[in-house]
Amino acid sequence: MIPIRVVVADDHPIVRAGIVGLLGTAAGIEVVGEASNGAEAVELARAEHPDLVLMDLRMPGVDGASATAEIVASVPGTRVLVLTTYETDEHILSAIEAGAGGYLLKAAPQEEILAGIRAVASGETVLAPSIAAKLVARLRAGAVETAEAAPSLSPRELEVLRLVAAGRSNPEIARELFIGEATVKTHLLHAFEKLEVSDRTRAVTRAMELGLL
Repeated sequence: MIPIRVVVADDHPIVRAGIVGLLGTAAGIEVVGEASNGAEAVELARAEHPDLVLMDLRMPGVDGASATAEIVASVPGTRVLVLTTYETDEHILSAIEAGAGGYLLKAAPQEEILAGIRAVASGETVLAPSIAAKLVARLRAGAVETAEAAPSLSPRELEVLRLVAAGRSNPEIARELFIGEATVKTHLLHAFEKLEVSDRTRAVTRAMELGLL
């Protein structure tokens, strides 16, 4: 099995060492670089082309959200999973808008963090439950567009998006809805086209902005 190649970005040496140690014990995950700030994370991502960057948000110089945006824009194929202690609306939205494929808290159980790395590296979206709740509340409260102005998604497309928002992978959605994985992907692609987005995370946030979820 080809390991998931990961860069760990965190400005606290002890915390970073702990994360690297955890990943070192996990099957199928290989740490290929460590960064102490956002600029280093971008440089490492460009040099190593990892599958995933595990990104803290508050770091000196270039912060995590800015580094995420640079990596997503300049290193095709590299995904970013935010792992931080911060869960304010501002931090959540900045990370999602920058293109992060997931947002987890450092207080999460180790198995949840490892599962999140594997899911985001494979193209899934992962949001900690508390993060998802805050995101929904913020987007609904701040939405200026009405549901009448929103694109018309089919009941099944909405059902698939709700499960994506809940952190389900495509195989899990297929099993839950008793449909094939190819059908799940088709529903997602149709939703992407209608919402004018190109990835799962932005599809969920856009649907929330429009009051569809």
